Amino acid sequence: MLRRTMRKVRAIVFHEHGDPLSVAHAEEIALPERAQGDAQVRMLYAPINPADLNVIEGKYPIRPKLPAVPGVEGVGVVEEIGQAAGTTIRAGSHVLLPHGIGTWCQRAIVPANQLIEVPTNVSPQLASMLKINPATALRMLCDFGTLRSGEWVVQNAANSGVGRAVMQIARNLGIRTANVVRRAELLDELKDEGDVIVLDDEKTVDAIRAATGHAEIRLALNAVGGESAVRLAKTLAAGGTIITYGAMSLQTLRIPNSLLIFRDQRWRGFWITKWYEHATRDASAEMFGRLFAFAASGVLRLPVERTFPLDECAQALDRAQQNARSGKILWALDS
Repeated sequence: MLRRTMRKVRAIVFHEHGDPLSVAHAEEIALPERAQGDAQVRMLYAPINPADLNVIEGKYPIRPKLPAVPGVEGVGVVEEIGQAAGTTIRAGSHVLLPHGIGTWCQRAIVPANQLIEVPTNVSPQLASMLKINPATALRMLCDFGTLRSGEWVVQNAANSGVGRAVMQIARNLGIRTANVVRRAELLDELKDEGDVIVLDDEKTVDAIRAATGHAEIRLALNAVGGESAVRLAKTLAAGGTIITYGAMSLQTLRIPNSLLIFRDQRWRGFWITKWYEHATRDASAEMFGRLFAFAASGVLRLPVERTFPLDECAQALDRAQQNARSGKILWALDS
């Protein structure tokens, strides 16, 4: 009996943890055989997220078995799918991949019933970036109490992927945003995105209070840590909640006792990976329905600076690690 030759595809692979520029390279990997419940997906685009780089470095809670293909999100088109795959998705459908499938590859074999179908009115590039940053923004705005139209949310790292999504989604929901950035040139760049843009410095608290008319702010979103997080917390009303979802400054959170004792603040954490682990199919479908609607209607505008083919691995990873970029770096996986 003749055995079928294992197909090879190009992918970014790392065999050890370390500096992404040193340990991640484009190479050929074997594509597994497709079982009856699987789909073969030809990948189109996948973003390079900070978490992806942290996985390669070995600094992320998720440590895949090595060698590994990085990438936690991306979009592709279904090439083959079993007739009894337990889904309405068909060949030709654009899809998002589930967590745990490395997306920095030309093709992937995926359980078909775990794929998320992308509507035809959502561009593939935008679809490839919906699963992490916009999803994080939407969950934080909706899952930690109900903000009414006209209320404020305050955040740092406003120029980040999550920060921009927060401003765009919040505006659509009628929620006003006070946004903190660490570079002066971003004040003008983001002026049309958020309601208030201020620098992250010793004047931040007074600047936000003045710009919001001393509004009662009940929600703060922290992706920086250290003193930046404390400044956000000082703008919160009594009983307010501050959510930490990142630590860009690499500084420890030091919570002032007075904010807990006298202002009864809630300091919480959020990780979208855990949300996906516990979300029901209905909850996931509802969220993606909203995200696809935001994307199709122009509510979400996620800039892309440049796309790279896999064979320009070093150039893509180097650019993705630069702070002063005009948008996300994507792999163009079908080129």
